[in-house]
Amino acid sequence: MKPLEDYLVVDFSQFLSGPSAALRLADFGARVIKIERPETGDICRHLYTSNVIMNGESSVFHAINRNKESFAADLKNDADRARVWELVRRADVVMHNYRPGVMERLGFDYDSVRAQNPTVVYGEISGYGPDGPWRDKPGQDLLLQSVSGLTWLSGNEGSGPVPMGLSIVDMLAGAHLAQGLLACLLRRSLRGEGGLVQVSMLESAIDFQFETLTTFFNDGGQLPQRTRHNSAHAYLGAPYGIYQTQNGYLALAMGSIPKLGELLGCPALLNYPEPKQAFEQRDDIKATLAQHLRTATTEAWLAVLEPADIWCANVLTWDKLLQHEGFRGLDMVQTVQMTDGYQYQTTRCPIRLDGELLTSPIGSPQLGQDNARLQREFMTTNARQDA
Repeated sequence: MKPLEDYLVVDFSQFLSGPSAALRLADFGARVIKIERPETGDICRHLYTSNVIMNGESSVFHAINRNKESFAADLKNDADRARVWELVRRADVVMHNYRPGVMERLGFDYDSVRAQNPTVVYGEISGYGPDGPWRDKPGQDLLLQSVSGLTWLSGNEGSGPVPMGLSIVDMLAGAHLAQGLLACLLRRSLRGEGGLVQVSMLESAIDFQFETLTTFFNDGGQLPQRTRHNSAHAYLGAPYGIYQTQNGYLALAMGSIPKLGELLGCPALLNYPEPKQAFEQRDDIKATLAQHLRTATTEAWLAVLEPADIWCANVLTWDKLLQHEGFRGLDMVQTVQMTDGYQYQTTRCPIRLDGELLTSPIGSPQLGQDNARLQREFMTTNARQDA
């Protein structure tokens, strides 16, 4: 058995942050029922983040909603609300990622749910927290990266603010919510208490920067300085960065500059024998490295550096990564199938339990596909079947 089998999660969330948390609970064995609007459903079904459409809907929706059920209900309709309440009363976890105040207006806020389900574990993700002047701002990933200072840590000195090429704040908030929900479920199993787990995207983005912010707090308030070129970390010294080679790119992490000079056959690097020079003169060191590394292939440099235990790596594109034996040995790709027979490939849960992979062949749900079955299982009133 997976650890969360027999746990019921009723998930009102949509798009990325909340559904990513629910996905992890589903990977652990929980039964996750998505509550979706009739006709349109989760906004992520049709708010495309790429031009890849799978079975009529966004690739992102399929990636993040596998192994779930869908119940279509109009939360402003009394009959539908009554049906949803029958699920909520039985739920171990209820969760959402609406803006503050929305669930209160809909009547499914924590206090209302706890009144009918006293031991419920209730989770919510907001953009900027439940209070304060920003509470009603939209919690969108790029906006949170921007306001949190995160965009000043990537790119080179003259690049301006550079966002990460992933919805990283959404995913972090989802991971934090999953952690909080699991902690509360453990407490409930020990003490019989439910609880409220609140996560904001802004707090997740700030926590993501705990290393750099701690340095900032204790560095006299000096803003981070990215190097002029080959920057990969605003605080780390040379050689930390990605460098072009004769046929590709090479990543270099921390390491002794003189030792690199000897191994790479670059005498100019021997002029930096002191560890502090890796920080104080990192632009000069990186410029020297960048010029020298273009003279040979990535494979040639790796053949020299890896046996000497230098932290380095080839910079792979996805097509090359997927062909590499290191990737194939992980067995990270699984094929899942929707109820209409549509199959697609996606990633599996990255966590192993007792040495076993956490996989499931169940794909994402079609909108409202489980209404009739859930009505027979849970409800005394007729469920909406016209989604």
